Amino acid sequence: MKSIKRLMLVAATAASLLAPALPAMAQANDQFIAIPSYRVGPYGTNGQSYYGGYVDYLNYVNLKEGGVNGVKLSWEECETEYNNAKGVECYERLKGKNPITKGTAINSMATGISYALIDKSVEDKVPLLMMGYGRTDAVDGSVFPYAFPLVTTYQMQVSAIVKYLTSKNNGSLAGKKIVFLYHDSAYGKEPIVALEAEAALGKFKVVQIPVAHPGNEQGAQWLKIRQENPDYVIFWGWGVMNQTALKAAQKVGFPRDRIIGSWWAGSEEDTIPAGDAAKGYMSATWNVSGKGVPLIADIEKVVYGAGKGNVQDKSKIGSVLYNRGVSAAIATVEAIRTAQTKFGKGKVMSGEDVRWGLENLNITNARLQQLGATGLLPEIKTSCENHEGSGKVKIQQWDGTKWVLISDWIEGNKNLIHPLFKASAAKYAKEKGITPACMK
Repeated sequence: MKSIKRLMLVAATAASLLAPALPAMAQANDQFIAIPSYRVGPYGTNGQSYYGGYVDYLNYVNLKEGGVNGVKLSWEECETEYNNAKGVECYERLKGKNPITKGTAINSMATGISYALIDKSVEDKVPLLMMGYGRTDAVDGSVFPYAFPLVTTYQMQVSAIVKYLTSKNNGSLAGKKIVFLYHDSAYGKEPIVALEAEAALGKFKVVQIPVAHPGNEQGAQWLKIRQENPDYVIFWGWGVMNQTALKAAQKVGFPRDRIIGSWWAGSEEDTIPAGDAAKGYMSATWNVSGKGVPLIADIEKVVYGAGKGNVQDKSKIGSVLYNRGVSAAIATVEAIRTAQTKFGKGKVMSGEDVRWGLENLNITNARLQQLGATGLLPEIKTSCENHEGSGKVKIQQWDGTKWVLISDWIEGNKNLIHPLFKASAAKYAKEKGITPACMK
């Protein structure tokens, strides 16, 4: 009997060591933030930097301010591997961790997962935060009240890229040929309708070339590009696909300074592994890189000084994706802060409260300066009619060792793009039986 009891005690002790401790985020007095993340798989390197910055900022707010007006932030991650089904599983698992917040604002950093969660988030009253990704038509808050493609969308981004290329060609792309090389997924397909509209308006030709997930085989695509001999390649890549494309471009002799990528194809994780093949390559971005931003330097000082840093490789601090994760966390925290102005300062905000906060964001340059984040990202001002809040990007270029900004903020063609997403939102509303209306 003693032996059995001893074995049971050993087993119980082992189980307690293996099982994760009950997280603080399960407590009702915390503002729990659910994080469906990915740090492994073909896109894991990118996720490590992005979510590292995201978590570091949440820790920073707790350490620097004691939370949001005294409400501590807590969180839990769930590995999705950038897989839609796993993303939905993580959402279902995390939303019940805190009965009040239900996750605060889900940020999966995956367009496919966001598509899968659009309807669920409305049913559960959990805001879906899609910063720089997701459905463009979710800009229309009267149809998508819980979805927020903040800062800028894929369609406005591709329009801004076209505007930049037009400025480099004496104000016209007429007669030019542009290859659109894209990740064959919801992410890659999202900007096509906008690019086609720009082509019709600007009288240039677009050749679409998809690349299958994960994108580490592109020989056939780049042979076709060589045959097409385009003036430019607009590149919508992600993860390992990006460095593969740059190396393939070098192999077939296509100039990298005539390739311009999306913001998910413009990080150090894309260029450093490509070596010399990346020099001259350009991409859009909605956030700057580097530790020159005071907030980034202070995060390193405060969070890592306290031994609570989330990134093992400290060289990633200040990288494009790290700073982007910080930017996304800023928007999350500012939405909570904004919600508290209406629903109670120093109180835990529900998903419904945070939805209001996201729809009434007003992150001005003055506020960014207060945060030490001047220039890190553009101003964001949202409303029911505009869940995007900005629509601006900058263009950066890889000089062989670092990203260098080569433009100021560029705004896409709203007069062309906004009617496209409004028509798409109206179609979605009709299919789902939704009567467009602004929530109060």
